[in-house]
Amino acid sequence: MSDKSHRGTIFVEDAKVLEIRHYPGEQFIMRVAAPKCAAKAMPGSFVHIRCDDTLPMRRPLSIMRANPTEGWIEMLYKIVGGGLRSLSHKKPGDMTNLVGPIGQPFIPSHQRPYTLLLGGGVGIPPMIFLAEHLKDDSRDWQPMAFMGSEIPFPFAAQNSVLPCSWAPTDVTAANPLLEEWKIPSRLATLSGFAGCFNGYVTDLARLWLQNQPTKVIRQVEIFACGPTPMLRAAAALAKEFDVACQVSLEEFMACAVGGCAGCAVEVMTEQGPAMKRVCVDGPVFEATSVFG
Repeated sequence: MSDKSHRGTIFVEDAKVLEIRHYPGEQFIMRVAAPKCAAKAMPGSFVHIRCDDTLPMRRPLSIMRANPTEGWIEMLYKIVGGGLRSLSHKKPGDMTNLVGPIGQPFIPSHQRPYTLLLGGGVGIPPMIFLAEHLKDDSRDWQPMAFMGSEIPFPFAAQNSVLPCSWAPTDVTAANPLLEEWKIPSRLATLSGFAGCFNGYVTDLARLWLQNQPTKVIRQVEIFACGPTPMLRAAAALAKEFDVACQVSLEEFMACAVGGCAGCAVEVMTEQGPAMKRVCVDGPVFEATSVFG
């Protein structure tokens, strides 16, 4: 894909911090006013944000929500270095600068309305964005979301009132936003958090798949974002049940707009293996093209 294909869809935009919320595990949700980005953002796209005026390198952050009417976007991030620590010090009214929205989004198929959304750790935001996108679509989607974390979740989990007859009776913890949107969700962890499934998020997904009739399985598509081992497990799960699967890759990035090719990964294409840039050729790829 030519870099020129992205002209007019990626913006450099000054953004005012509207709100920043702190969660355990040094996790933050930041809402910024960025109307150009909000108007074009799609589930799976991300921004490259300036953390501090003294730091030349930006950081890529997935978009968790976007409101084109009010002109804001939200991002979830966890402090993993000095740049994101600087970003966490921002306050409402402070300014930053971002480049976005960047990347190829998740594209649900109308032939597979049973959408299984898997988010692990900082891979949770695109799943929330995709869930909201499906909720607002007039078509009859049937989303189910599973989220996993080994540190406290970046939200206050609540006991679900939405029925999940296939799940163990003690697995009740759900994402509050999805609960509000009437989208069933369940949480998975190995850290013993109350109400969560004891295992990996892909183990929870397998349990769901095992309890679905064949006619549903034929209409399932998995969407996943998280650490590479989780994505590999999601791809294997999709292969096991013969369902479609899209994954969003995580890679270190320098420019994030396709110029440096520092985020390139090997992807299988119809012409054979090729190096693709995660930033603009992805971050979303068909799972079979990446993991076989």
